[in-house]
Amino acid sequence: MNATLIAVALSLVSAAAYASAAVAQARLAGRTAPGTGTLRLLGRGAWWSAVGLNAGGALLHVAALNYGPLTLVQPLGALTLVAAVPLGARAAGRRVSTTEWRGTLLTLLGLGALLTTAGGSAPHETLSLVEALAVGAATMAVVAGLSRPGARPGLRHAAASGITSGVASALTQTLTVAVTDHTTGPLFSWRLVVVALLVSAFAMGGLLLSQTAYRGGLGAPLAVVTLANPVAAAAIGLALLGEHLQGGTISLVAALLGAAAAVRGVFLLSRAQAGAAPGVKAATAAGPAPGPPVPSRVVIRTPRVLRTEHGHLRRIRAGRS
Repeated sequence: MNATLIAVALSLVSAAAYASAAVAQARLAGRTAPGTGTLRLLGRGAWWSAVGLNAGGALLHVAALNYGPLTLVQPLGALTLVAAVPLGARAAGRRVSTTEWRGTLLTLLGLGALLTTAGGSAPHETLSLVEALAVGAATMAVVAGLSRPGARPGLRHAAASGITSGVASALTQTLTVAVTDHTTGPLFSWRLVVVALLVSAFAMGGLLLSQTAYRGGLGAPLAVVTLANPVAAAAIGLALLGEHLQGGTISLVAALLGAAAAVRGVFLLSRAQAGAAPGVKAATAAGPAPGPPVPSRVVIRTPRVLRTEHGHLRRIRAGRS
């Protein structure tokens, strides 16, 4: 079988696994109280199902990279958004709206434009210990800022999730290159131990942040995660790993246009998500429709007439009940 076809097939299955994991996380987030701690999530089978699907998607993605170049495999990973939006709508018992389809398409086109500008050569550079620690500290500072209380917490947590996952991918590249290319240094060193710990921390942090982001819906947060992940990884590659954009000025213009299209797509997905929520909340708050008023039943008794000894008539009025 052709290696390119194998890479495409593995990438498609990987995207389906990531999409299923996102839908499972969104459903779990909808059934979880906002104050639920991490330990309670770890005790739920649905949480571990999502973790297993994410792990399966990651393994399939790595396997696809063994058969195809990064410029082919990485854009196919964006199909997670295409699969997750209809899967999430089906799980919610509704149809995908036209606005959601438009937002998904614009996000994918923008992301594709960004990814096609990246270099496709095999990586050889790795992060030093100082660089890895600096990247870790900067990432934690950005995540702390995005996690502060404020407007649109779902999108901010989604951005933090995408950034941590992208940084974890960039750090994983350092581990992979160090293991396969012994010219970069010894196989076991403090640098690789620290990088491995950072990869584990950021991978788990990205998973927990996405769980929080999906509480308000799936489409817009997943679009932000899908966009922020490769952007964060590309920023590390351009700044520290000697990677460069292809095409010069034309490539930069295409990247800027792609970023604008992706931002517009995320805005449409966010608007569609916000437009669906008030209707549900209003219906829930209103409760059942009031029925016709039931008139109170009043019984009025006729007065009784008694004749006294002197012949006078005395009326005794009965009380009303």
